[in-house]
Order: sequence, then C-alpha cells, then structure tokens
Amino acid sequence: MIQRAAEFAARVHEGALRKGSNMPYIVHPKEVAMIVSVMTKEPEVVAAAYLHDVIEDAGVTYQELEDKFGSLVAELVRAESEDKTKTWQQRKQATIERLKHADRDERMIAFGDKLSNLRSTAADYLMMGDEIWNKFRQKDKQMHAWYYRGVFESFGEFAVYPFYEEYRLLWKLVFGETI
Repeated sequence: MIQRAAEFAARVHEGALRKGSNMPYIVHPKEVAMIVSVMTKEPEVVAAAYLHDVIEDAGVTYQELEDKFGSLVAELVRAESEDKTKTWQQRKQATIERLKHADRDERMIAFGDKLSNLRSTAADYLMMGDEIWNKFRQKDKQMHAWYYRGVFESFGEFAVYPFYEEYRLLWKLVFGETI
C-alpha cells in the first residue's frame, strides 16, 4: 500500500513545484511520509502521509482515494485537506481547531506536514531573510508565527520524538521566539 501511495502521489504531483522554488513538489509528501513512518508502522497512515495533499492540490477526489486505498486512507487525507474557498486565516484557524480534537493518526500526519513545511521555510529564511514572506499569499510573518504556534499546541504527544525538538528549534530560527 505504501509503495502504491508513493507512486500515485508522484504521478498526480508530477511537474508541480514547491511554492517559490524549483524543488519538485513530491519531495514534500515523501518527507512527510518519512517523518510519519518513524512514528508509526501502520501502512494506511504512512500511505495517507504520502497522499495528504492530493485532494487539496492535485484534484484527486475522495471517492478515487477510497476506491484505490480504502476509507481510512481517504478519511485521513480528507482531514488534512483545507477548504480553498475560505480565506487563509479561516483555513488556518479551522486547522488549529480541528487538531485540538483530531485522533492521533490525523495529528501525526499534520505534524509531519507542518514540520516539513517549517523545514522548507527555515532553509529559505536562512537564504532570503524576511523576503521569504513575499512568496506566500499571506505575507505577514506574524500570521505565520500564529499558525505554526497554534498547531504546535496539539503536538505535545510527539515530544518523545526528536522531530518535536527540531520543530521548536526551527520555530526559534524563523520567528525569533521560543515556543
């Protein structure tokens, strides 16, 4: 299942690039799946980590995911998908609220996703400084800080993994505060 998910994600994200870079988009789902695979050996959860952006960003339907990977994977991916009809702040607030009540598997995928995004942001921040915020629709650094702090509050159970401390260190690097 994990291999099929990796291949499917690579196919549907083919040609896509990470925002503001020349990096192939598939690097992100691979990284999320790698992070998640350290925390669980459940194939459905790791597969969902590979697929976490296919509904939101690649036009794949819930039904297609359910048909190919089953209802658990489809539900985990749907949970991680944002409603793009809402504003940036509405979407991020919805994610923060959802994670407060989400199950462990959903939080795990979200944690992998946010850590991967924060890694990318930190790398770009080291090269670009505050100019990095211009590549995002939401250009306000403090709004990004609010969001990354808000989701982090739901990730406490992952403190046993080194990724948790990495998130804290990257947060401090990018936003200049301790979380």
